[in-house]
Amino acid sequence: MKKIIFLITVFFASCGACKSLTLNIQEAFFIKTQKCPENGFCSLELIPNKSIEFKTDEFGNNYPVITEGEKTILKYSYIKNPLENTQDSNYTELIYAELDQTIKEISLTNENLQKVKLYFGRLCYCKGETGYYEIKEGTFNLSKITEDSLNITIEFNITEVPQIISKIDETISLKGNATK
Repeated sequence: MKKIIFLITVFFASCGACKSLTLNIQEAFFIKTQKCPENGFCSLELIPNKSIEFKTDEFGNNYPVITEGEKTILKYSYIKNPLENTQDSNYTELIYAELDQTIKEISLTNENLQKVKLYFGRLCYCKGETGYYEIKEGTFNLSKITEDSLNITIEFNITEVPQIISKIDETISLKGNATK
């Protein structure tokens, strides 16, 4: 019986043709992304052992609360270069998702996007057009490319406020940053 369990374990561990993604992120991972509007800086973070909840303030505005937890938070940031000699020209867009601690391949659309708490944040001096919004329309995909890299693709549309970022398509290498 022990030999059978050992052989099954070896088979699944050595399955080179298997494309399933199971990565357990042990420490925070940060990269500058390759695909970003020319007028800004984009980054992607994987933050392990955290949880995210979106609360609502007394004015009806959503805001994120990140706490210790058993999930991994995906955070994508776009920071537009501020205009020279212009006060209050800061502009940032954020996309948050909460993934399982062990990241697995996933493909979600529209109403299922909230399974990963997919939110869009727009932070700027834009009266009445700033805040965090549930992403209700779009797609979210994580897929394995190689043993130590994965592709993150998110396409979405927000109707509440204007947006610059509507598509994220990044392949990242986790070499040295994750255990499989």
